[in-house]
Amino acid sequence: MTTEQGGNHSELLKRGQRVAITATIVILLLAVAKFVTGYLFDSRILIADAFHSGLDVLAIFASWFGLHLASQKESARFPYGLYKAETFVTLLIGVLAIWAGFENLLEGYRKLFLLAPDQAFPALPVLVSGISIFVSYFVARMEKQTGSYINSGALQANASEAFLDIGTSLVVLAGILLAHARILYIEGSVVIIIALLIIRLGVKNVWTPILILLDASLDPKLQAQIEKKISAIEGVKGVSDVKMRQTGPFKMVECNIATGPSVSVYKAHELADKLENLIEREYGQIESVFVHVEPVRQHTLSVIIPVKEINGMDSRVHGHFGRAPYFMILKLDCKGEVEIEDFYYNEFLGKKDRIHIAVKVIKAIIKHDLDIVFTSKIGEIAFHMLKDNFIDIYDAEEGVTVNEVVKRFHEGGLEPITTPHPAEESEIRHTKEDSQ
Repeated sequence: MTTEQGGNHSELLKRGQRVAITATIVILLLAVAKFVTGYLFDSRILIADAFHSGLDVLAIFASWFGLHLASQKESARFPYGLYKAETFVTLLIGVLAIWAGFENLLEGYRKLFLLAPDQAFPALPVLVSGISIFVSYFVARMEKQTGSYINSGALQANASEAFLDIGTSLVVLAGILLAHARILYIEGSVVIIIALLIIRLGVKNVWTPILILLDASLDPKLQAQIEKKISAIEGVKGVSDVKMRQTGPFKMVECNIATGPSVSVYKAHELADKLENLIEREYGQIESVFVHVEPVRQHTLSVIIPVKEINGMDSRVHGHFGRAPYFMILKLDCKGEVEIEDFYYNEFLGKKDRIHIAVKVIKAIIKHDLDIVFTSKIGEIAFHMLKDNFIDIYDAEEGVTVNEVVKRFHEGGLEPITTPHPAEESEIRHTKEDSQ
């Protein structure tokens, strides 16, 4: 789900709050009905199920409470918002659930060897249990759809529990009928089953918040997807230390990216902004992305040089990037070793192609994933086009051999070209070339 599809976070949180409070009221009424009916008809099974539903009420209320706090604006005291309030409340409810589960477990054990008293058919308990099945189903659907839409882990977890309540209600219904038939062990066994489900719910509500509060990585698959997407962004030479932590219904991402060593602060900031906006737009559950940009020198560089002829490393540098008859593509490693990868013939030198010829050349060679261009002169459009693709440009003297250019580069003797040469100079040169 993208942010455009789901609206902004404030709207999503408000929708989640409405669903959570509606589910809280519905399940609360159902829990009260179960408890009153169980008390009036002396049905320990229904009373235990009422405890189970009561804990569901607390869990759903915790979701509402967390979503409500998450929708509040950041403050000087809480600069990261109050998203984790939901996590903390869920942890407390988990502790209460474990306590209630053990209480019901002991009660179920006491009932295990006792027969239910001989009474009239329990029509109302059966009716309440039947209603519970349908209510659990509709609440589960509502929470699942909304939780998935707004990326609320709490609502989705509550939906799973509500679906589980359908099975629990069926067991309760069967237990009430079998207990009425005065079958030994039934009432106690059903109470024990419900108690174990309550304990399971409590343990889950304790364990997951503990992992969240300790900033554990809970979604490695999403983390790997984000790392892959970052690596594919133009200008990113490498990505490392991708970290993701859960905070309430949202996630926060941090990462380090590597880019070219001569990239300006402005371009690095622009790249970081582009990356952050892309991730937040693609993944609605991402609240924020923090990117640290580090300039690095790669082990292997892809280099292109405009040359006058094809003569290996003795080829001479041409005086202008776009109007060179050939281009030489090299691989340079950090040890100073050079490998000729290819020669590219400038197919755009014909008269009809002479307008913006360098731009056409760049479009044709950009697939080589270039890092550096060595050239004597370069026009304005081509210059900015290379810079926009995070390609460094170094000044190579016209007429010297490629071998000499590479040697000077490794010795630090080449100056970066920071501005294109004037268009007027380019036009004069082109006119002279055309008249010859």
